[in-house]
Amino acid sequence: MSNFGEIDGVKVKKLIRHPDDRGFFQEILRDDDDLLRRFGQASLSMSYPGVIKAFHYHERQDDLWFFPVGSAQVVLYDQRPESPTYKITQVLYPSEMNPILIVIPVGVVHGYRVLGNTPAMIVYFTTESYRPQDPDEKRLPWNDPTIDFDWRTQNR
Repeated sequence: MSNFGEIDGVKVKKLIRHPDDRGFFQEILRDDDDLLRRFGQASLSMSYPGVIKAFHYHERQDDLWFFPVGSAQVVLYDQRPESPTYKITQVLYPSEMNPILIVIPVGVVHGYRVLGNTPAMIVYFTTESYRPQDPDEKRLPWNDPTIDFDWRTQNR
């Protein structure tokens, strides 16, 4: 069974919305946030309800995730033996109603499940550009026994 807690090096920034009678304005990422060590690429992806996109990790790049549309269950697992939070699992719930940025450092395994009945969109920033000839994407199964995460909704 996994241990749950906060993972060393993972950063979470709560985003602030400024609503008025026209809608709202919200900053996402600023150069003075000190979240990414460098900018590599920005990407957008959409996933359908119930989809699990897991698990993978990187050896060179950090990721920064933002879910502006829909809702997700983000699962992080620290597989870095030198980390003080080695073998810790962290679970976060970013959504339209909980606008947060999640910085995922090199070596931390990550994935997500789309919650609810509508698609979710993720905007993500990386510290390296994607290189098809040398991708920095190491895959693990969504049900990896080492992580041992139960993706089912826990009714309480």
